[in-house]
Amino acid sequence: MPAETVDVVVIGMGPGGEAAATRLACSGLSVVGVEGRLVGGECPYYACVPTKMMIRAANTLAEAGRVSTLAGSAAVRPDWGPVAARIRAEATDNWDDTVAVERFEKAGGRFVRGWGRITAPGEVTVDTSEGSKVFHTATGIVLNPGTSPAIPPIPGLANTPFWTNRDAVAVTEVPASLIVLGGGPVASEFAQVLARFGSSVTMLVRSRLLSHDEPEAGQLLGEVFAAEGITVRTGVSATRVEHDGHRFTVHLDDGDTRHAQHLLVATGRSTDLAALGVGAVGLDEQAATITVDEHMRAGDGVWAVGDVTGRGAFTHMSMYQARIAASDILGDTTESADYRAVPRVTFTDPEVGAVGVTEATARDGGVSVRTALTQVPSSARGWIHKAGNDGLIKLVEDSDRGVLVGATSVGPAGGEVLGALAVAVHAQVPVQTLRNMIYAYPTFHGAIEAALNELA
Repeated sequence: MPAETVDVVVIGMGPGGEAAATRLACSGLSVVGVEGRLVGGECPYYACVPTKMMIRAANTLAEAGRVSTLAGSAAVRPDWGPVAARIRAEATDNWDDTVAVERFEKAGGRFVRGWGRITAPGEVTVDTSEGSKVFHTATGIVLNPGTSPAIPPIPGLANTPFWTNRDAVAVTEVPASLIVLGGGPVASEFAQVLARFGSSVTMLVRSRLLSHDEPEAGQLLGEVFAAEGITVRTGVSATRVEHDGHRFTVHLDDGDTRHAQHLLVATGRSTDLAALGVGAVGLDEQAATITVDEHMRAGDGVWAVGDVTGRGAFTHMSMYQARIAASDILGDTTESADYRAVPRVTFTDPEVGAVGVTEATARDGGVSVRTALTQVPSSARGWIHKAGNDGLIKLVEDSDRGVLVGATSVGPAGGEVLGALAVAVHAQVPVQTLRNMIYAYPTFHGAIEAALNELA
């Protein structure tokens, strides 16, 4: 089949790829969007949206369980049926992306279902169910391949029916028992949700809970998990996995052995750059990520956005970078990427929000660090909230410049409180200006004021 010339080919139609492709198409360029899975990517089908529906349901159960402390009595009977039904009907359309494809096509784009790879500078070959299609690009290629669950090379694991996040989202019944390999956001969110719906959950964590966040956040979350009956083993590694047809057995490097009905592997994510063909444009196929400049350029005529750039596996990051890349392709280079205030939230209960750098990262970078830590239960709103009020505020200040370079907000509304701290870090608002603000009373964000006073 002869090659077809178009302006832009976007490989990977996750949130960033779809956003960039749509904007470029709406601007009059001929755009081909390529996706082998689902248009919209991981977020609407396996991550952000369905998991937050799960979390909302699990948190409702937890709140009902707090009635006896605050308001009388309530009987609670967990039922996963409404959760599974909502995920299928409201979040994923039963994992059907027809609406998303039509949305892109109505914007003027052309969609090709298949796996795209760069086969030469300015050339993309897409393997489809009907054979290969070749496209030459007059303007460029945008890479948004996303990531897939990274499966560790643990002996025996590959031959077992283990779950990844994609499997766990689709469950119709909660397992009686579950082992979770990993201690990051995905592992933590699933562990708490399924435990609240009745599963006996054990987490096996190689380092510590939420290892990319402040240690105080992970420690607090561990205490909450322990109180909820979740077993968390930190500092251990699996050495062998077995499945006898009915249950999993996980052997640990400290000699311990754990058993469960199901096993969830949530140990990170990765992208196969060799399969993407980036070597054809001079990029390192063995690298973990693609290096881009402040305009998302990875090379001549190639842009990359999203997880593959190594700036955080967040939908908001992918969308941010897509905006910059599309602007650059259209000749508007007024915006450059700025990563000093990247926000992130783990939607456990309590929520763990963070922005900027941690204390350790700041110190390693040579920053003259001053920190403050306050507890949410000691704030007026935290005291009033009472049951389920676990949380903290931690601030990391560059004392030489008098501005915050990092902050963590853990609490019942940790991700929402983070908004104020994200503005402070991004805009480099002087700490003294933050101290002089008026904070509404009694609010969860009012705890920021106490933390700022601790910096004095």
